[in-house]
Amino acid sequence: MKYHTVVRSLCLCAMLVSAPAWAQVSVRIILAPPPPQYEVAPPMAPGHVWAPGYWAWNVDRHVWIRGRTIVQRDGYRWEPDRWEQRNESYYRRPGRWERDASYRVVKEKKPKKPKHWNNGGDHDNKPGRGPQHER
Repeated sequence: MKYHTVVRSLCLCAMLVSAPAWAQVSVRIILAPPPPQYEVAPPMAPGHVWAPGYWAWNVDRHVWIRGRTIVQRDGYRWEPDRWEQRNESYYRRPGRWERDASYRVVKEKKPKKPKHWNNGGDHDNKPGRGPQHER
């Protein structure tokens, strides 16, 4: 019973030590991606933006990933996925949000609430007034 506990602990330690190495895996590809495919962006709902499609690498070839609608982040712009050439290799740079230097916060003025229930309205509609109450 103790032997299994020791083996499990050693396996767990090995996985924890090697986890950071998995996060830093980089794939070197020497085959250039095809030109981007043309996509028509659908009408956007308010607060959404279009993330265009891109070529991804799948084991031994490039595959097209279709564009999609994503939720807008105020103060940021979407930088789409792209491939960069370094020497004789190609590396995919995933899409991400970039801070938009030209973004300015615009505060909307709230309409003022009326002070009275009939502010600026027709005073003849008050109870006790109007043509039906005249003699």
